[in-house]
Amino acid sequence: MASIRELHQQLVNKDRSATEIAQEALKRIDSVDAKVNSFLLVTPEHALAQAKQVDDKIAAGEDIGPLAGIPIGVKDNICTQGTKTTCASKILENFVPPYNATVNQKLLDAGAVMVGKTNMDEFAMGGSTETSAFKKTANPWNTDCVPGGSSGGSAAAVAADECVVSLGSDTGGSIRQPASFCGIVGMKPTYGLVSRFGLVAFASSLDQIGPFGRSVEDCAVLLNTIAGHDPKDSTSLKVEVPDYTTFLKPDLKGKKVGVIKETFGEGLDSSVAAVTQKAIDQLKDLGAEIVEISCPTFRYGIAAYYIIAPSEASANLARYDGVKYGNRVEDASNLLEMYMETRAKGFGAEVKRRIMIGTYALSSGYYDAYYLKAQKVRTLIKQDFDKAFEKVDVLVSPTAPTTAFKLDEKFSDPLSMYLNDLMTIPVNLAGLPGMSVPCGLDSNGLPVGLQIVGNVLREDQIFQVAHAFEQATEWHQQAPKL
Repeated sequence: MASIRELHQQLVNKDRSATEIAQEALKRIDSVDAKVNSFLLVTPEHALAQAKQVDDKIAAGEDIGPLAGIPIGVKDNICTQGTKTTCASKILENFVPPYNATVNQKLLDAGAVMVGKTNMDEFAMGGSTETSAFKKTANPWNTDCVPGGSSGGSAAAVAADECVVSLGSDTGGSIRQPASFCGIVGMKPTYGLVSRFGLVAFASSLDQIGPFGRSVEDCAVLLNTIAGHDPKDSTSLKVEVPDYTTFLKPDLKGKKVGVIKETFGEGLDSSVAAVTQKAIDQLKDLGAEIVEISCPTFRYGIAAYYIIAPSEASANLARYDGVKYGNRVEDASNLLEMYMETRAKGFGAEVKRRIMIGTYALSSGYYDAYYLKAQKVRTLIKQDFDKAFEKVDVLVSPTAPTTAFKLDEKFSDPLSMYLNDLMTIPVNLAGLPGMSVPCGLDSNGLPVGLQIVGNVLREDQIFQVAHAFEQATEWHQQAPKL
């Protein structure tokens, strides 16, 4: 499928209709999704109705925005009014939100065509899209491998050409890691730049919605639409949103790029290290000054995250009790039994594991020893980043320590799975923006991602570096053969 800019031009020139573009996307989903399982729910009637509205506007001579008529997939933890939002969990299996998330409303207002809700790890807890209660998504590059997680469905849908762009959410790497595994571009914006209203909460101080696309430009166009202050979200930043496409420049003269020393140590796959080093050399060839940067507290990121995130999850998931909404067991003999049975049958193993870790960390006598200490480490990580950005414009690292691993390979080994977020977690803890761009293939022909991290609200720097790298290479044009 063409880029947003190309499709927009075709629509404006009346070479194609929005209905034809939507039908093409739905046909593609019909032909390949049985192999990939990107979508939990496909919404053809909804998509064609939205496409018709765009066609009617064009026929009436009205101007349309760049996202009008563009097929998009939406992660299934983002509320869509009148369309099921399950978080890939049995406890919300039949939940239909009575309102739209702010990001979804913005997409509707922009004329984007939602073709379906994408699969994910249950309540966004996982790194492989294998904890979904309904299906396991496969990687389009090799269907024996995982697409990454938790936004694996959104990443796989774009990589498999089932939609042009998609939305994911990133709590500890859940956009960037699947973007790396699936060979596409994925961005986690600055915390608070995009409204979280209507995003089903996992860890509220870490969650952030962001775009997936096959190019940096497509992600910039999508971020232009979803970013901005929202009075419905108390953590939403009151800032002017620039046009991110204006930062897409071809060279990096005068830019200082910091390489995070701690991300090139133990646990990094040798082929990932080699491909990433080539990408860093490419940045140097484009005129960037390469500076080695040390962030000593980086290595404590996973330990801090797996106390903070489960603690927040434990509080956020307390609302699923069978009383207010969601599924409820019918054969309980009293209220307490109803609570316990509903949660026991409604939540999967990974969600239960994290609720228990979080409840323990927050319990009397352990709060200071675990949760408070983790928050202090979080502050130290942020201070390391602050010092780094006094010297450089952006930081780079591998996005993930490995490429996509086999389905079921790490499913029964949660600690091994958690280590996959080694490079991405510190960025969330510090509330910074980060992007993964394709930078090569490993010896098995699987994609490798380069992570580019900016300072708070410096998405402009990330877009410039990512676009210049993308234009100088052809990795973003590589596509899986399904």
